[in-house]
Amino acid sequence: MFSRSQSHMCMLSSAYLAALVSVTLLAAFLSAPQVARASDLVIKYDQSQILRLPTAASEIIIGNPSIADVTVQSSKMLVVTGKSFGITNIIALDSKKNIIQDQRIVVQRDQSKVINVQLGAVRRSYNCSSQCNPTITVGDDTKLLQVVAASSKLKIGLSEAQTNGGRGGGE
Repeated sequence: MFSRSQSHMCMLSSAYLAALVSVTLLAAFLSAPQVARASDLVIKYDQSQILRLPTAASEIIIGNPSIADVTVQSSKMLVVTGKSFGITNIIALDSKKNIIQDQRIVVQRDQSKVINVQLGAVRRSYNCSSQCNPTITVGDDTKLLQVVAASSKLKIGLSEAQTNGGRGGGE
């Protein structure tokens, strides 16, 4: 028979092992290559990329604006931002409604220096550049997301207050 402290240690070891296996399986799953074609515009989640068009566009269409967004810099230069994981497309039309470009956009997670901690059904993501900090990632624990979002909003408000000479944010 195990003593009380030995059984407690066995339970802790089992929990640690389960967490380690979960993190390992998740890392293996996420490191699997995304299906992207050579002609795809691959963008990292929450990052932007410049897209140069061969001729001037008068209309830009994004298939699913919740996956990617576009900002027009000029008639031949666009900035495409990955907003959520997934695949969508971008279509650029000239003034006569001819297709200039029709291209798939694949939004992927930037795996460099990102650590996921899986605690049962709850996932938490951390960006570990020089130190590990919680990051807002689709699919993470909603409680952590709320805390990180509130902290980010407070920081932005304080920055705007400094920029506006102490007058507060732009809300």
